[in-house]
Amino acid sequence: MKVILLENIKKIGSIGEIIDVKRGFARNYLISNKKALYASKENINQVQKIKNELAKKDNDKKQEAKKIFEQINKKQYITKKLSTENNELYGSVKPTEIAKLIKSLDNLDIKPSMIQPIKEIKSIGKFKVKIFLHSEVDAEIIINVENSETIQ
Repeated sequence: MKVILLENIKKIGSIGEIIDVKRGFARNYLISNKKALYASKENINQVQKIKNELAKKDNDKKQEAKKIFEQINKKQYITKKLSTENNELYGSVKPTEIAKLIKSLDNLDIKPSMIQPIKEIKSIGKFKVKIFLHSEVDAEIIINVENSETIQ
């Protein structure tokens, strides 16, 4: 299915580009999140007219992402979790929990879908986590998981 992108999307394409994607991806993600339009003749003409405006919006989003990047890049966040004697956690630290932690400490709205741990956080220690703020701006934070108490 052919769609026209309304914003830059990492590994997919840039604004105004007509790409061929699977029908489900187009309907369920790109079009429902207003990241793309069906590639009809009317839509192609419409996108050509508003391409500069879309580029400006994308640039504004990029500037905002850079501000957030300045605030959180290389920052360390501490979370306390219950663990076993051999330092394994009961459960794991999920992106939703990391998003809530950033919201409570820095008052920044970061969606859990933007957060990508480099490896699963299932034990005590320090873990690197990537945050995709924009298609061209990625931040990296460190989550320090500490022991709150040991259960035997």
